[in-house]
Amino acid sequence: MRDSRRTFLRSRPVKRLTAAGVSAVLAGSLLGACAEDGGSGSSTGDDGKGKTTVTVGVFGVFGYKQAGLYKEYEKSHPGIHIKENATERNEDYYPALLNHLSAGSGLSDIQAAEVGNINELATVQADKFTDLAHAPGVRKSDFLDWKWNQARAKDGKVIGLGTDIGPMSVCYRKDLFKKAGLPTDRDEVGKLWAGDWGKYVDAGERFTEKAPKGVSFMDGAAGLYNASASGYAHKNYTSDGKLDYKESTAVRTSWDLAMKAVKGKMTAKLKQFDTQWDQAYANGAFATVVCPPWMLGYIKEKAGDKGADKWDVAPAPRPANWGGSFLTVPENARNKDEAVKLAAWLTAPEQQAKLFEKQASFPSSAKALDMAAVKDAEHPYFGDAPIGKIYSAAARGIPNVVLGPKDQIIQQYIGDIGILQVEQQGKSPDEGWSAATKKIDDAAED
Repeated sequence: MRDSRRTFLRSRPVKRLTAAGVSAVLAGSLLGACAEDGGSGSSTGDDGKGKTTVTVGVFGVFGYKQAGLYKEYEKSHPGIHIKENATERNEDYYPALLNHLSAGSGLSDIQAAEVGNINELATVQADKFTDLAHAPGVRKSDFLDWKWNQARAKDGKVIGLGTDIGPMSVCYRKDLFKKAGLPTDRDEVGKLWAGDWGKYVDAGERFTEKAPKGVSFMDGAAGLYNASASGYAHKNYTSDGKLDYKESTAVRTSWDLAMKAVKGKMTAKLKQFDTQWDQAYANGAFATVVCPPWMLGYIKEKAGDKGADKWDVAPAPRPANWGGSFLTVPENARNKDEAVKLAAWLTAPEQQAKLFEKQASFPSSAKALDMAAVKDAEHPYFGDAPIGKIYSAAARGIPNVVLGPKDQIIQQYIGDIGILQVEQQGKSPDEGWSAATKKIDDAAED
């Protein structure tokens, strides 16, 4: 089994990137999903003639079709035909979903939801979704607690079942670490910053003192900010749902770390997922990047053959999540009962493990993390890094983060406006912070 798994990891396609805001940016160049006509009900194709057609609305590539899971389900349920309606960009998909929910029509039987949107749906639209907490085949114990809670409404209703997640690691260049006098063994590298993102910045100071010419310690300060802030249970909102990011320890501590990295000239001043960032992988312009599982395929794609075995994976200072999605069933789904059964099956531990093997979607199922296909996974491109072990440990330590409807926009504006103004335009930290908070406050009033 190990040999087949290693072969998969060598040749796997770049998967759907599920981080908040990332799917939209990358869809055009990486996802390549083709939208099909929407709608529910009876099938109009030969494959589904005379069968009940369950429609599945997704953004990007969720991988169920590519991994053969739809065909497997249809084989064991001969009266069911599955039709996927895929939209490339979540920025197009999500507004359309809100419109369909408002109209009460045009919905697929199953609708995917990105983690950056799930809180808004659970808070504002919960009555428009089926409660999946006690659906047949669904067991809370199969899921990581924090993932289960992300889709839970205030009344306890669970509107979505978790698909993939994005536990963080740090990917680093062994050759560049060696030139800068830092350890290269992944266990020793992990010890450099274990327990504190401040130690990661300290390692950056050491690296910068002896860095190879033209090489920065990290890609950009926004990645550091995101990783640090995401490791706190309270980030932008209080437990009772009050927006308080300006007073948040997570936000202020992470902002200060990002500013320290910029001041110390540790960053390559790059905006993630821009063309320049892509090129920097091939050029070896930076030595570390915050790295959820879905980032591995991206690095392999952009760094190419010459980056093979130069990159490695070490545990992040603290467990945190970046990305992930859910499957929901609208109350107005035409084939609601069959949709619930399919959603439960697709997110069951066995299917999550299969999806990881074939599409690299890291499971949100606690039970799946213990399966050999996940826990024993290694990645040859990253020096046979034990990614199953590293990411499973991180996944189990992720806190139950209090989510809010503006989390996605707060992260975007702090990173793309506040941090970039300081990093790329030379503005002061106070000026960058003011610019970001003005945009956030304007958005919060909408």
